[in-house]
Amino acid sequence: MKKIFMTLAAVCVAATMNAQVYVGGGLGLASTSQDGDTNTKLKLMPEIGYNINDSWAIGVAFGYAENEQKVKAGNLTVSAKDKVFQINPYARYTFAKFDKVNLFLDGGLDYIHEDPAVGNKVNTFGLGIKPGIAVNLNDKLSFVAHAGFLGWQSEKEDVDGAKAANTFGFDLDGSNLSFGVYYNF
Repeated sequence: MKKIFMTLAAVCVAATMNAQVYVGGGLGLASTSQDGDTNTKLKLMPEIGYNINDSWAIGVAFGYAENEQKVKAGNLTVSAKDKVFQINPYARYTFAKFDKVNLFLDGGLDYIHEDPAVGNKVNTFGLGIKPGIAVNLNDKLSFVAHAGFLGWQSEKEDVDGAKAANTFGFDLDGSNLSFGVYYNF
């Protein structure tokens, strides 16, 4: 076991010395309050990737999100918390480079597990492409944004006899926008 750990550590050190590994991701926190009711959302989406060459990279984003709602009814407060886990391995193709700006496409798989406070658990699988832009602030730091999705998703409740809802299409509106920061080793 010790040899395996040492080998993995040596591989990680060698990879980072070649300046091909990046880490980063996104973080979100929001709280809404109205008439004593609150809704708090938290999302943590770390990411790690490896640049194969100037055009191709592989990586994985994984994360956790929760939405906690507290509703007051007289002297009683009712609380409910929805939880979401997701993992998204991808291959990134950078098709255009302009000085400090890169345009890319992430082709990947999605797995999302939703555990709502009320109702059944839901599993979602997907396969698709997400366009993105990276702004290289300096040699080590990049600002990254994804906008939209083109692909297929299958959503199914986690109960016996449930049928999947399959969707194929594209979504390029502002609600499908994400931002992140990467640190390049």
